[in-house]
Amino acid sequence: MSSEANAVWNECLRVIEQHVNEQSFSTWFKPINPVRLEGGTLTIQVPSQFFYEWLEDNYVNVLKLAIKSTLGNSGRLEYAVVVDRGNSQNQPYMVNFPQGNSNTPTKKTPLPTENRSPFDMQSLNSDTLLQSNLNPNYTFNTYIEGDCNRLARSAGFAVATKPGVTSFNPLMVYGGVGLGKTHLVQAIGNEIKNGPEEKFVLYVSSEKFVNQFMDSIKDGNVKSFTNFYMQVDVLIIDDIQFLAGKDRTQEMFFHIFNHLHQNKKQIIMTSDCPPKDLKGLEERLLSRFKWGLTADLQMPDFETRVAIIKRKMQSEGIYIPDDVIEYLAYTVDTNVRELEGVMISLLAHASLNRVEIDLALAKAIMKNIVKDIETEVGIDFIQKTVSDYFDIKIDDLKAKTRKKEIVTARQVAMYFAKEFTNHSLKSIGYHFGGRDHSTVIHAVQTVNDLMETDTTFRNSVNELKKKFKMRSY
Repeated sequence: MSSEANAVWNECLRVIEQHVNEQSFSTWFKPINPVRLEGGTLTIQVPSQFFYEWLEDNYVNVLKLAIKSTLGNSGRLEYAVVVDRGNSQNQPYMVNFPQGNSNTPTKKTPLPTENRSPFDMQSLNSDTLLQSNLNPNYTFNTYIEGDCNRLARSAGFAVATKPGVTSFNPLMVYGGVGLGKTHLVQAIGNEIKNGPEEKFVLYVSSEKFVNQFMDSIKDGNVKSFTNFYMQVDVLIIDDIQFLAGKDRTQEMFFHIFNHLHQNKKQIIMTSDCPPKDLKGLEERLLSRFKWGLTADLQMPDFETRVAIIKRKMQSEGIYIPDDVIEYLAYTVDTNVRELEGVMISLLAHASLNRVEIDLALAKAIMKNIVKDIETEVGIDFIQKTVSDYFDIKIDDLKAKTRKKEIVTARQVAMYFAKEFTNHSLKSIGYHFGGRDHSTVIHAVQTVNDLMETDTTFRNSVNELKKKFKMRSY
């Protein structure tokens, strides 16, 4: 290295040291070597592509400040990233990148052997949410608790209060798509990060974990990769099922898991099913997943969906009538993500068209979004077809009347709604005048019984069924 470059970099380090903590300074800046100074551009050597990307993602402003303070407004910084350490016959090579997270290298330069620097990860601390990959909007305050998630939420809060200390290590949260797994585990991470103790919390998807590991193999930085993850205080891995079939990655995760667990570091994972149903994962990994607590998230019940809608509307500062809230909660009974998508669309249409949010608008929006209404055979179509067949009004199916012919038609319509849609019993009852789920159960049983004893009735039901089957093809 030139003496000029060394002097400039030392001045930069003095500036940097004032803006980062001691551990971050030791981890991310001490391993850097100044290479040369040409025309106001300082080139610094970093030991890997991963190291370079971390600096650009998390410390770019500090580096710019240091360069400006030392070289003036015209000063520039360039990274020399080691990509090939060479061997006894070939010199090492490095690729130069300008500051600014550019993906286009400027040139390749031989790297003197004496300037090689290991990726020393002896200590690591993280000061920002960006470094932890956490979404600050995912908190316990914005996570609606209900019967569907009470165990997982309570366990998560216990972990957030005492990470690595409770018996919930690892904590495995599983459930279907859109039920709030990511929200819950990131809420745990944010609670720990904002707590009194300085903890390095890292959230990463299993896909990103795999890609980072594969890149470390390609770049010869497996040790650096391992050291990095072994410094984490709280590791949150989303969708662990995607490690299935990736034997080398599982081997690496096994060692990282053991190290963190033995050192009382908290491990949190999510998956789409419980550990016993995970396929393509090594048995030794699965057995470790069962060491702590496994908690499931189920589809939110009606009351929880109502609370979610009200919280969303409250956060947006918007009022919508109770009948619209109940309609949305009854109709969208699949998952939270779909429910939020419906609410966003409803708000957008009301805002863009400058109309009030009412039941008619909600129904119009639902027809374009919800899968059950997108299908050719929906509750509206069933009600119309059945009412036409029995020569009654659709409103009669929803009325309180107990006339035999109307009760029979209503029961038949409920029967087909149960067979041809994915609506819950509560949702079906709601669409038939706000009746409860027990009424729907009774209707389905009555139709089944009559079909066994009454030939004429059975023929009528089969005739209607053909209409629905043809419509669904």
